[in-house]
Amino acid sequence: MAPEVLNINLTEYSHGAGCGCKLSPGVLADILQSPDANPVFSNLLVGHDTKDDAAVVDLDGTTAIISTTDFFMPIVDDPFDFGAIAATNAISDIYAMGGTPIVAIAILGWPIDKIPAAVAGEVLRGGRKVCHDAGISLAGGHSIDAPEPIFGLAVTGRVPVSQVKKNCTGQPGDLLYLTKPLGIGMVTTAQKKKLADQEDLALAKQSMLTLNKIGQSLAELPYVHAITDVTGFGLGGHLLEICEGSNTGATLHYHQIPVFDFVPKYIALGCLPGGTNRNWASYGHKISLKEPETYKVIADPQTSGGLLIAVESQHRQAFEAQLLAHGIPANAIGELTHPTDEKSIKVG
Repeated sequence: MAPEVLNINLTEYSHGAGCGCKLSPGVLADILQSPDANPVFSNLLVGHDTKDDAAVVDLDGTTAIISTTDFFMPIVDDPFDFGAIAATNAISDIYAMGGTPIVAIAILGWPIDKIPAAVAGEVLRGGRKVCHDAGISLAGGHSIDAPEPIFGLAVTGRVPVSQVKKNCTGQPGDLLYLTKPLGIGMVTTAQKKKLADQEDLALAKQSMLTLNKIGQSLAELPYVHAITDVTGFGLGGHLLEICEGSNTGATLHYHQIPVFDFVPKYIALGCLPGGTNRNWASYGHKISLKEPETYKVIADPQTSGGLLIAVESQHRQAFEAQLLAHGIPANAIGELTHPTDEKSIKVG
């Protein structure tokens, strides 16, 4: 590898990291508040009105096409890893709809006056590797000269119309599962502050590079009622999208939520991403916490996070067997409830 690639620490060139760069849910809601924001098209099965992970278009009554895009600034220093994580994160939206990815194109913004082109080549190489692992081609893209490095993908997928998994179809009584632990935002913030331990970064990287392929298998299960992936809005924000779209409430059992072991250490060091407070300011009034400090985990922005899945409770055993077969811990973290006039989510 060329010296100009080896000596670059990408996180030093960006003001934010990964999905923590996302606009807060409150700001995004303001942007999308337009009377003509969602014109009606009969073949559009999923648009932005339910804040779902991707758009879905019915082609012929049998097959639907999924379209999504996701991009962000570096969350790790290594260029190859940055490209790979960004690609994994973008492809996850296809899996969250129950679909199979079929092709991707790249989105690249590069400060060519600050970082050599060879480094951008490594970013693309990482993205191409993940696309290969997902069984698709990185078939093209678009690039611009930008003040900070940016990379992501636009991904197209397919899914049978009858198997589309939305985030707005949960039902009271459904059990909730999360397929990856929380804490990515904290450890990557620690990295920017030069406080992160390498073994913690390695664990986080392994998680971020794990494709959410199980979403394809879950699409075939009628008792899986709703799926979304947990990214920049944190667990609280993405669960609220399920609740508001499905007209339900939710109860979370905090100590059942998967969390990286390093999280308490980085909370003590003050490694709280800016996105955590922006998230909580947007939706904290809708969530009741037994222990106030747990918002630091509930609102922690994830990058390439896990799938949040709502499952009919009577099929718990069969569903958990599916998770275990994919090497995923099978612990329900809560359940959807009937809506109330009180706060939408209770964390106990």
